[in-house]
Amino acid sequence: MSSVDPVSQDDKTKAEDFKNKANEFFKDKHFEQAIDLYTNAIDLDPTVAVYYGNRSFAYLKTESYGYALIDATKALELDPTYIKGYYRRATSNMAMGKFKLALKDFESVKRARPRDKDAQLKYNECNKIVRQIAFEKAIAVDSTRKRPSESLDVESMAVDSGYAGPRLDGEITAGFMSELLDWMRNQKILHRKYAFKIILEVKKIFQALPSLVDVTIPECNKFTVCGDIHGQFYDLLNVFKLNGLPSQDNPYLFNGDFVDRGSFSVEVVLTLFGFKALYPNHFHLSRGNHESETMNKMYGFEGEVQKKYSSQMVELFTEVFNYLPLAHIIGGKILVTHGGLFKDDDVLLDDIRKVDRDRQPPEDGIMCDLLWSDPQMLNGRSPSKRGVGTQFGPNVTEDFLSRNGLELVIRSHEVKPEGYEVSHNGKCITVFSAPNYCDQMGNKGAFITLTKDLKPEFTVYEAVPHPKVKAMQYASPLFGLLS
Repeated sequence: MSSVDPVSQDDKTKAEDFKNKANEFFKDKHFEQAIDLYTNAIDLDPTVAVYYGNRSFAYLKTESYGYALIDATKALELDPTYIKGYYRRATSNMAMGKFKLALKDFESVKRARPRDKDAQLKYNECNKIVRQIAFEKAIAVDSTRKRPSESLDVESMAVDSGYAGPRLDGEITAGFMSELLDWMRNQKILHRKYAFKIILEVKKIFQALPSLVDVTIPECNKFTVCGDIHGQFYDLLNVFKLNGLPSQDNPYLFNGDFVDRGSFSVEVVLTLFGFKALYPNHFHLSRGNHESETMNKMYGFEGEVQKKYSSQMVELFTEVFNYLPLAHIIGGKILVTHGGLFKDDDVLLDDIRKVDRDRQPPEDGIMCDLLWSDPQMLNGRSPSKRGVGTQFGPNVTEDFLSRNGLELVIRSHEVKPEGYEVSHNGKCITVFSAPNYCDQMGNKGAFITLTKDLKPEFTVYEAVPHPKVKAMQYASPLFGLLS
């Protein structure tokens, strides 16, 4: 059907039925099915702004921000008075860190509804973020300004005599980590002096690492790869219960997105950093797209650290996240990275090794693709559903592995119903370790174990109970748009 063909009454009726069915799937949090049904409605009647607006909302729920942006824009082309279209488009742009564009849409809503307090609130909140980012960029060019780690005097920090938690007066030990896990399990906060010590210690370790780290699996040991944790501390504890605590004989790699969304991100990152400091050669961490300043402002980590500690610690985390490696090679045969492969065909492992990672993630290039890209079913490449990175097909994976003498790509970055998914003829595995993501997705979590033969085995698990602190508790108020 072309854009000028009239829509029959029968098609309009069928389209409305599809939309109503999609709405029911959406209410039940079956977002992929809802997207398919909204698409059916659009195919029958592409003239209705609400169909695009609703599908845009479903895309937002699945973190397909690029697709959500396209649909919201189409809805507004069909109906410039469709207020939800402006909200959807603003949310899409915010999720991709494009706050100035989001601000324009909030301004449009404010003009259309000058007495709407909610519209004014969202405009003010977005404007505050735009101003804050502009200020931070201005001071960033000051070459005389010290890095956060250089301005800390941890030894002078006093510890109140009433503090009964773990103390770190020397090197991190297994005993300290055991005490720390028990302390935080009971929703108690590690004293800021010791939190700062952990972060500063792990910073030195990350700084000495290359952007691509080579990892050897010991002869008699398994090696465990975990995907996104996203602040779900109690599910992280469950991983350790199922698979054993990290040790020299039980090595791990956590593949990015430690923080944001879940409301125990501080506990997660202090746990992971503590084990990295304790076992620097047997506990590995990769950077995810959420180990970045823009994501942390929006999705809760910044707010959580400010609530539990201070803005000074937020700045230190931002500095240290920049030193996280971007990828690992396991046993010389498996590339593990958070997002995926590249827009260009000629990327070699040495190109990854040469990446200067001490910065915020760029919007293009090797570093961007490693953090943001996703696999797709069809050969070739497509524009990213997220609006950042690329989507790469089975032939892209096969070609990359062949040129670099590898056998497998393990990546994370996407919720999967069973916690993992094997694709690209067995050459690309997604692992996601945050079950019932954001307390609403109903997915299982998974981790991968590898032995010397590098054959992956999967452990799947359900979410465990956690204290009554909702996901996104500390996120920007703007993300009330997604509720």
